[in-house]
Amino acid sequence: MMLRSVIRRAATKGSSPSLFGKSLQSSSRVAASSPSLLTGSDTGTLLHRGTHAHSFHNLAFSAGNSSFSRLASSGSSTLQRWVKPFSSESGDTVEAVVPHMGESITDGTLANFLKKPGERVEADEAIAQIETDKVTIDIASPASGVIQEFLVKEGDTVEPGTKVAIISKSEAVSHSAPSQKVPETSEPKPSPPAEDKEKPKVETAPVADKPKAPSSPPPPKQSAKEPQLPPKERERRVPMTRLRKRVATRLKDSQNTFALLTTFNEVDMTNLMKLRSQYKDAFYEKHGVKLGLMSGFIKAAVSALQHQPVVNAVIDGDDIIYRDYVDISIAVGTSKGLVVPVIRGADKMNFAEIEKTINTLAKKANEGTISIDEMAGGSFTVSNGGVYGSLISTPIINPPQSAILGMHSIVSRPMVVGGTVVPRPMMYVALTYDHRLIDGREAVYFLRRVKDVVEDPQRLLLDI
Repeated sequence: MMLRSVIRRAATKGSSPSLFGKSLQSSSRVAASSPSLLTGSDTGTLLHRGTHAHSFHNLAFSAGNSSFSRLASSGSSTLQRWVKPFSSESGDTVEAVVPHMGESITDGTLANFLKKPGERVEADEAIAQIETDKVTIDIASPASGVIQEFLVKEGDTVEPGTKVAIISKSEAVSHSAPSQKVPETSEPKPSPPAEDKEKPKVETAPVADKPKAPSSPPPPKQSAKEPQLPPKERERRVPMTRLRKRVATRLKDSQNTFALLTTFNEVDMTNLMKLRSQYKDAFYEKHGVKLGLMSGFIKAAVSALQHQPVVNAVIDGDDIIYRDYVDISIAVGTSKGLVVPVIRGADKMNFAEIEKTINTLAKKANEGTISIDEMAGGSFTVSNGGVYGSLISTPIINPPQSAILGMHSIVSRPMVVGGTVVPRPMMYVALTYDHRLIDGREAVYFLRRVKDVVEDPQRLLLDI
């Protein structure tokens, strides 16, 4: 009843705001001493209907009286329902962020978007790709919905946790978002045009001068980095990918750090090719994978590393780390660059397991789905340039390893066998090694062991 009298006084004496403030304060003190006034049915009726209630609402919030704020927050469920519609909740959008890219990768370049704003995506569907120094990583949508906008551009450098896109969980949100922005933009519309009209008048003169100033600085900056040749016809300039930059840096570091030396030998492929031709069908029926020459060289390299452990070692400062395991990296050339996945525990694998692992890793590398963990480590590398027709080459060591075996194309050449000249399928093999750690004798012995095992695979069965 006292609260109603306050409202009546406020309605009849609207010209005296101080009187209303005092009455409101006194009513709040009474309300504090009588909690039933806030929770009774009269209060609920008062707040939801009646002309005096509306007058009370308008006067209370315009006066900004703190007593009424405490009154509204005192725990009345009716008041909470009355105030709730004025609060906005934005829980219908999610943000797609850059995932963790690996221990040794701190950032990447956003290569391209797989979706466009306005398109619908499903949960865990790839919406963009990030190119790093080693692999290409997908950014997946955290939920199903519609892409509202992208927060970065193609070519931008991004780090783990960077927000890439805003996704609405429902299509309705994507349409309601503009409608919510309309009233916001409609209010400030009058002021920006006035400012815009003034800005051109003030900036017209400086704008004409600004292009002249930047026109002179660019030439010195470009000439300071590298000499810029005049443009020619049928030329195009394309920035290097991060993977290509990384490969270039590592290979140059290899040349600058290691004492590189290469030794060569030639291998008669007759027996290994005969073995593959004789058992390829039975091998495929049992293991579901084709028998290739690569597995034979991997097994030969494992045997040679076990006979010459120093080739499997590495220099670390003033120490030498000898590895009692054999993880062989295989160089795979892809359209985006060279990647080197690792066959872990190659010394414990048979021919079938090696072939299956090679096929899986090569497929992932060409599809761009290979992970960083599948390329980390490796104690020795085998590179098969023969698939591209290379006859002979000097491969470069893949740091922090100490040696690399290079395979080449098989060419039929005249060879002397038993005093008779006969045609034989021959392959040149090369071993590039770090001469700081590996002496020429160990390098030659290593390559001789590879030659012996490939030319006579039965040595593997007899361990001789």
